[in-house]
Amino acid sequence: MLTLEAGSSLTPTLASHGQRGFTLIELLVVIAIIAMGTAGVAFAMRDSADTQLEREGQRLAAMLESARAQSRSTGVPVNWKGTETGFKFTGLSGGNREDRWQSENVTVDAQATLNLGPEPMIAPQAVILSLKDQPDKTVRVMSDGLRPFAVVPFEPIVNPR
Repeated sequence: MLTLEAGSSLTPTLASHGQRGFTLIELLVVIAIIAMGTAGVAFAMRDSADTQLEREGQRLAAMLESARAQSRSTGVPVNWKGTETGFKFTGLSGGNREDRWQSENVTVDAQATLNLGPEPMIAPQAVILSLKDQPDKTVRVMSDGLRPFAVVPFEPIVNPR
């Protein structure tokens, strides 16, 4: 049973129960932990469509460079052509090879054709990869003829008015 004496209150004093509340340092540590957790989640949820397209572009650039080197070393012309489901190399020493995209969502213009050699200097060439369900997401795999094929963000040319 609780009894009150004259002049006393129900509020406990700080001296009798120790400190109450959080210090500024404790609050800052908690906020820092929450901020790091939020940043980790944001990086984990990065737009997978962009990474998927970038990966396909890097893979294609590596394959084109490999085929270009083989064409120059053997002296046999090698061509690359986009297909409905992927792409096809013709002229490689192992025979014609057809390959698929790692993701079924990636598409390329089926009319796209690249000549990879055997000349050491080829004409500037490019192919544009996009996503079937997000056609505005695109990357360009290109070479100026001297440098290796590389992935370049595709920016459509807009006529200024």
